[in-house]
Amino acid sequence: MTRRLYLLIVSACLLPLLTACGGPEPDPIETQPVEETVSLTVWGAEEDEALLQEIFASFQSHYEGEADFTIRYQPQSESNCKDALLGDLEGGADVFAFADDQVAALAAAGGLDPISDADAVRRASLTAAVEAASVGGTLYAYPLTADNGYFLYYNKAYFTEEDVQSLDRMLEAAAQAGKLIAMDWSSAWYVYAFFGNTGLEVGLNDDGLTNYCTWNSTDGPIQGVDVAQAMLDIAASPAFSNQPDSAFIAGVQNGTVIAGVSGVWNAVAVQEAWGDDFGAAKLPTFTCAGQQVQMASFSGCKLIGVNAYSSHPEWAARLAEWITSEKNQRLRFEMRGQGPANANAAKSPEVQASPAIAALLEQSNYSQLQRVGGKFWDPVSSFAASMAEGNPSGVPLQEQLDRLAEGVSER
Repeated sequence: MTRRLYLLIVSACLLPLLTACGGPEPDPIETQPVEETVSLTVWGAEEDEALLQEIFASFQSHYEGEADFTIRYQPQSESNCKDALLGDLEGGADVFAFADDQVAALAAAGGLDPISDADAVRRASLTAAVEAASVGGTLYAYPLTADNGYFLYYNKAYFTEEDVQSLDRMLEAAAQAGKLIAMDWSSAWYVYAFFGNTGLEVGLNDDGLTNYCTWNSTDGPIQGVDVAQAMLDIAASPAFSNQPDSAFIAGVQNGTVIAGVSGVWNAVAVQEAWGDDFGAAKLPTFTCAGQQVQMASFSGCKLIGVNAYSSHPEWAARLAEWITSEKNQRLRFEMRGQGPANANAAKSPEVQASPAIAALLEQSNYSQLQRVGGKFWDPVSSFAASMAEGNPSGVPLQEQLDRLAEGVSER
């Protein structure tokens, strides 16, 4: 036997032994993608729930496979979001909608961090909206809408375009028809309408926290008591109704309310109720100190913030970006009639053709960016409640105005 043949025989005999020593080959290890579990809480307006749920669904679909999401919606008024959040930052929402006048306080309290992709947000958004979302030139929130103001809704079956220029004429026509004109005097936000174009002033001091207020002034062509008396005269009309937004919409739908002061968030509901008779215009004038005074308004933007204490800051930021994307701001306009802060969405033919947006733009000539401290709201609301009820206490108007100005200016 040759040496070569011998080696082949030995190798053949040893191969089964070696295989037996090594045991069976292991099955391939199946690797599963690691999914992060992400739980996010979102605060938004009660009226936005259906819209937000649709946006959440598209967000989860877009990022499917990257994380296991639980997104919880909780209704929270945008006007007092700051107070709710700062009461418990660590337990507050990860993502939240709020009015732009709260951005400075939220940033100062550490509730908001500067936006990481600020340049991209600035390029995509309207300039005014970027300014409203910034503090000292630093962007702290994502612009959502550029329509946080109010104007007049009216039913064309009862009013002409000439009628809606004057509140006096509107009240007269509504009274003759046995109908109502609604405005919310429980909200100081709307009450500014009567003081804003009179030469009487309110605003923030240099400290950015406290207010100055001259609404009780006894000097000038229009004094504080003139405005108070004008409000009493309006409230005395059988056609005037002091009611919140929810009651306004209910009245529009049941036919008792034929005009009212509100914002674009109610455009869809009002248009559905009035159909071809749907009308919108700037606020009318009202009689004050023997002259016609154009009603003023506060203006501003709605923003989306990301809680600096979020357990999932990167995903919270992605969701905020998704909510404020051009596509979803267009969807917001379609479903809620709200004016986009995204520049491309705002230029769309659909937005440009909206009667509510057109009315808001017209009213913007008589508006002021809302910049008041927290002490503004309660004193003004208390005063307005007294006027709406016809001053039942009998306290002199000047005394009530002095009390208002003192409360608004309290340090």
